[in-house]
Amino acid sequence: MDTAPILVFFRGLQDRLVAALEEFDCAPFKTDVWTRPQGGGGITRLVEDSNFFERGGVNFSHVMGSSLPPAATAARPALAGRAWEAMGVSLVLHPRNPYCPTAHMNVRCFVARKESEESIWWFGGGMDLTPYYGFAEDARHFHGACKKALAPFGADVHARYKKWCDDYFFLKHRNEARGVGGIFFDDLNEGSFERCFGLTQAVGDAFLPAYRPIAERRRDLPYGERERDFQAYRRGRYVEFNLVWDRGTLFGLQSGGRTESILMSLPPVVKWRYDWQPEAGSAEEQLYTEFLSPRDWV
Repeated sequence: MDTAPILVFFRGLQDRLVAALEEFDCAPFKTDVWTRPQGGGGITRLVEDSNFFERGGVNFSHVMGSSLPPAATAARPALAGRAWEAMGVSLVLHPRNPYCPTAHMNVRCFVARKESEESIWWFGGGMDLTPYYGFAEDARHFHGACKKALAPFGADVHARYKKWCDDYFFLKHRNEARGVGGIFFDDLNEGSFERCFGLTQAVGDAFLPAYRPIAERRRDLPYGERERDFQAYRRGRYVEFNLVWDRGTLFGLQSGGRTESILMSLPPVVKWRYDWQPEAGSAEEQLYTEFLSPRDWV
């Protein structure tokens, strides 16, 4: 299996995303090229304390190894004893303005090889939106862009990947969704390699049209300490999910990945409180009652 075209797409996607975000934020991203002692490396592109983003990052990685960590082989025994190669682009954006949602996007490919046996491969990825103050038009726009991206790949694909996202980005210990969802897929090897790669490309290319109009609408809304305080509290849920449930974070840490790049997704300012509840009838309560329960937005 030739992974060269996949690497070309992922590198190009990182460049396009960073260029668009730098133009939007009027601030340059730092470039950090790194290597992994066990094999491979990557490029971390990061901005912190800029005009719009409190933290934003777009990672490209291409790493490999001779054996897989327990996080991978426990669920997939067929992978045991195989050399592996993983590549992808991962994006997380944490705006400073509480009315602008946090956004995440990831596209990736995994290949496991063994001499004289057929390679095992799959694609994965998706994107999701985590608002702190809910706006129905933003949720509709984001989900509409996701649906449009997946439309060429089957009438039922969006509905399946939306539900997968709702199920995946759920904090079981809180019985609570992380945000308003989006789309998520993993282990994708249905049909031809070309179809799976094409679907993954469509998801990566759809992120900017899905997110940038929302950021444009909300970037200049005035806010105060109350909104920033609630944003920091809700960011705690984001941290809890990434450190407790996220498979990509666990795989990266268990496989000897670069910790700085893996934990780039965490927000820079976070708060936790004991048994806090929103005020009845408030905009903060509305997030829970109208936005965090999965629903069909389009």
